[in-house]
Amino acid sequence: MEEHIVHYNPKLKARARELRNNATQGEMILWQRLKQSQMMGYDFDRQKPIDQFIVDFYCKALALAIEIDGSIHDSESAKLYDAERQACLESLGIHFLRFRNADVIAHPNAICQKIAQWIIQNRQRSSSDSNPSSQLPQTSQPKENPLWRGGA
Repeated sequence: MEEHIVHYNPKLKARARELRNNATQGEMILWQRLKQSQMMGYDFDRQKPIDQFIVDFYCKALALAIEIDGSIHDSESAKLYDAERQACLESLGIHFLRFRNADVIAHPNAICQKIAQWIIQNRQRSSSDSNPSSQLPQTSQPKENPLWRGGA
């Protein structure tokens, strides 16, 4: 299966480490089910820097980002930032699944079933997509993230 080459701003590594050390309850619950290739044999990373952003979970083989959104994502500025960020990453060939933090906590099995369904429906498409690495822009300064001011 062809994998995407994902470039990132090296300055984000420290922030990604900080986020891994301060995961939300939903992120911790989902990570217990994604780590060590437990999700249909696919390897996921958590708090993965991609381009100028950090995604909660990322599977390179599927070019799949999974985001767990808490209440801080409910403000209009956060929604706008999330939409711009997602559009930028989708332009690089990355697919997205988004779940509410409360839903992951309350219904982890259902969330995992939704992820598995996405994988079954999309793994062929992901493996046949062209590698978008040649389309990656030069890295620039990270955009100001309104969500970094307080929790997830």
